[in-house]
Amino acid sequence: MTRINVTVDGVGYEDEVEPRTLLVHYLRESLGKTGTVIGCDTSNCGACTVHLDGRSVKSCNVLAVQADGHEVTTIEGLAQDGELHPMQKAFHNCHALQCGYCTPGMIMQAIDVLNENPDPSEEQIRVGLEGNLCRCTGYHNIVKAVQEAAGSGATAGAREGAQS
Repeated sequence: MTRINVTVDGVGYEDEVEPRTLLVHYLRESLGKTGTVIGCDTSNCGACTVHLDGRSVKSCNVLAVQADGHEVTTIEGLAQDGELHPMQKAFHNCHALQCGYCTPGMIMQAIDVLNENPDPSEEQIRVGLEGNLCRCTGYHNIVKAVQEAAGSGATAGAREGAQS
């Protein structure tokens, strides 16, 4: 077992973990952060995307020990004081989901897209999201949601953007 100290959604945690434990399993099983979903366990789908120190990562491709000393933001950490993050609002407003399984990871990646480029073209949005798969939609409404969020100023980091 290895001791880790990690901040998740603004709360500090100190835990003993098996060195081979994936971050997605740590978040879900140890911390109850079930909004971070397991899609493929091979890093192909992006459903498990979270932010590690403000950058999106596929948590099925990161060991929990690699998060030691770092800050993780999950989909549960975006809303602040009962207010949805602007990207969450945009996904809701644009009906950018069907079954919703990919939505948490898609939202986390979309925030990262806007952090990289606050005013992306449709093509740049599609390229930025290409590591996240949705099996239900044609991506049209997802792209619209990212464009709406860009127009609302959702360009700060996940936690910072929720507080502005």
